[in-house]
Amino acid sequence: MENRKIRILISKIGSDIHELGAFMLLNAFRDAGMEAIYTGRYQSPAGVARAAVAEDVDVIALSDHTGSMPIIADFVIQELRKLNADDIHIIAGGLISPEDVRKLEEMNVTGNYTAGTPLDEIIEHVRKVVRA
Repeated sequence: MENRKIRILISKIGSDIHELGAFMLLNAFRDAGMEAIYTGRYQSPAGVARAAVAEDVDVIALSDHTGSMPIIADFVIQELRKLNADDIHIIAGGLISPEDVRKLEEMNVTGNYTAGTPLDEIIEHVRKVVRA
């Protein structure tokens, strides 16, 4: 990757209204020198995929506190494939069970962070997946 800043899209899909984590990530990524974009609540998988392509992001950070992350991630991955954009990395955070972590990792969704994960750990993970 050239000297371009890492671009990351933070999204909440569906009816999950818990935004604190997304706002914390938004500020942490910006403070770390990344270009971070927050799509807001109530997004659709197709809308997130289109926004990710339009914004030319390296990473999508999905946030969910309903316990539905594998379903959400799968829909986003399907939409990215339709746009020939499955090279965009996906990380996930929120209410994620150990069983869901295994499912997500099988889909190449990485990170899979829960509440209380140090922000520096998440930032370093994003840098690592973009460099890979």
